[in-house]
Amino acid sequence: MIFKSYILEQNIQSADSKKIFLFYGENEGLKKEFKKKLRVQNKNQEILTLFQDEIIKNKNILLNEVNNKSLFSEKKIIFINQVNDKILDIVNEIIENIQDEKIFLFSDILEKKSKLRNYFEKSKLCGITACYQDNEITIRKIIMEKLNGYKGLTGQVTNLIIQNTGLDRNKVDNEIDKIISCFKDKKIDLKKLDLLLNIRTNDDFNLLKDEAINGNKINTNKLLADTVFEVENNIYYLNSINQRINKLNEIENMKKENSNIESLISSLKPAVFWKDKPILIEQSKKWNKEKIQTALKKTYNTELKIKSNSSIKKDLLIKNLIIELCTTASSA
Repeated sequence: MIFKSYILEQNIQSADSKKIFLFYGENEGLKKEFKKKLRVQNKNQEILTLFQDEIIKNKNILLNEVNNKSLFSEKKIIFINQVNDKILDIVNEIIENIQDEKIFLFSDILEKKSKLRNYFEKSKLCGITACYQDNEITIRKIIMEKLNGYKGLTGQVTNLIIQNTGLDRNKVDNEIDKIISCFKDKKIDLKKLDLLLNIRTNDDFNLLKDEAINGNKINTNKLLADTVFEVENNIYYLNSINQRINKLNEIENMKKENSNIESLISSLKPAVFWKDKPILIEQSKKWNKEKIQTALKKTYNTELKIKSNSSIKKDLLIKNLIIELCTTASSA
């Protein structure tokens, strides 16, 4: 039986209504949040954490946990991590024996043809929810909810958090924890926030991105050789590029109303971060409507390849995209 993730976020008890529940998808931050909520909901119960590999090597581990009743609580909660289709036979074997126990499975992306996914979607005894990647709307909502009551929580502040985390819920939570610890008076100071967040960890890529979008081939080639691309940050890199191209598109659409680029950029809502203004002014001179549409198509195709092919070299796709954008920016 399929459950929508946003419904479970509001009421995690729905997951408790099924004997076995499967959370799958690319959003590690959301899966981590579901685990946290399940632990809180079952704080008085015995909670065990297992991995599929150890169960495959010795399936009696899980069978014994299901058959042996807990001495410490009324029911037993079992988390099983890193599952895939290999665990389906074991699920079939134990599901009828489950009484007071609750089993929660956590998996990466499962394709539509996955036997495990199909089983859970059709079974009345089981539940399943897809944990898809967050978008800018959901991340903004998380920031606004967790920092509710903080003075100085402007669009510029939320943009800074989003730019620094690349729509990664795990990173958003980490940055929000820092903000809560630093601004105990619940008054956010933008300059202090700039120093607080992990801006430096992404400085190299942001510099590379800006030089490429500005069409500077010499600096782009040099920075491509010097920049370390971290595998887990590929979506961040892509989102960072997309945000800048979309911002240039917004500027281009407003040029008819105001020919003064500097005042035009100053009028954008939400406001452009002060450090980005001079860079954006230079970039806007290199991009017209036709170039922007070409860039948007390239970023879309790159994102499609990254998300649809797990074996492809994603860092190479990002590097190729950067080279193509630099070439487009520098063309007449």
